[in-house]
Amino acid sequence: MKQVYKLNTRMLEDSEAFFYFYEKLSKKRRQKIDGYRMKKDKMLSLGSGILIDKGLEKFGLREVDVSIAEGMYGKPYFPDYPDIHFNVSHSEKMVIAVFADVEVGCDIEYIGPIDLKLAERFFCKPEYEFIMGHQEQERKEAFYRIWTIKESFMKAVGSGLMLPMDEFYIKIGRHIQVEQHYNNDEYGIEDWREGEYHAALCWNRGKKVMACE
Repeated sequence: MKQVYKLNTRMLEDSEAFFYFYEKLSKKRRQKIDGYRMKKDKMLSLGSGILIDKGLEKFGLREVDVSIAEGMYGKPYFPDYPDIHFNVSHSEKMVIAVFADVEVGCDIEYIGPIDLKLAERFFCKPEYEFIMGHQEQERKEAFYRIWTIKESFMKAVGSGLMLPMDEFYIKIGRHIQVEQHYNNDEYGIEDWREGEYHAALCWNRGKKVMACE
């Protein structure tokens, strides 16, 4: 089971709408929102809280009643509900959240200017070659495909930035595959264009099935 939720923070630019949702969230989330100086960041944090609340509603829960903790590398989880997995990502004016019954990660990025030297430095060689194999006007899209998929995988495994980007390989073909030695699990991947953004979702499919010798 996977469910993705999306929110554009333009809906929160109106102060009445902002405080309508703000008042519905937990004290901890409100404090987090208040801690930001920029209105953009406040709206992204509020949007994250709204989507967490929306996702929990399906389980008969609300954000205001559920505690959220962070793992060793910063991945949030519900300590009282270990079977409910979720992840949140935001960029510019878009927020996405995913809820699942397995470990899951998501990422969304605004498709802005890129420096391909970053891909050459941080990505695996086949990933860089995949990007450069596109026509010049298509390389930006290819870059963000690789970037968001890699980020979603790192968030799914809960490693944060402790896992170097060049230690696992994203293979994009008819099906998207991640070749990795971080653990013995297999991962499912989806990615899509969301207007001016690119997004990706990665989830744990269980242990790899080993072929009999």
